[in-house]
Amino acid sequence: MYKKILVPLDGSQLAEAVLPHAEALAKAEGAEIVLLSVPVSPSLEFLTRNPSLANKVIEETEAETQAYLELETAKLAKDGIKVTNIMREGLIPEMILKVADEVHADMIAMSTHGRSGVQRWLMGSVADRVVHHAHIPVMLIHPLSKN
Repeated sequence: MYKKILVPLDGSQLAEAVLPHAEALAKAEGAEIVLLSVPVSPSLEFLTRNPSLANKVIEETEAETQAYLELETAKLAKDGIKVTNIMREGLIPEMILKVADEVHADMIAMSTHGRSGVQRWLMGSVADRVVHHAHIPVMLIHPLSKN
């Protein structure tokens, strides 16, 4: 039923809580996992104040993100999972949806950070936006759920 499962990661343990679930599903279905990370870029104000420093920060962030993706890819591959990774720049919910279309994902599996109240209103919910705009199933894992 599922051939490709897109798993967005941000480097946090909360986001990684989805990995055992996605791995179990991938093993059961013989599916490939596609890991996605969207590094957070410096604000426009920072970019215009000191472009050379901003470029250095962007390059370092991208290198750290790629190294993180490679590490997570290697862990899953060691467990016998077919896995690839992608790093993209842009608005996180939009990139998740765009990459899901590009790789022809059958499902998006992600953790929700569990924000509520004012924090959710101020920061928004990536998971909420993905769920409401995805044209494929979205599996959400609460960060405190047990494997």
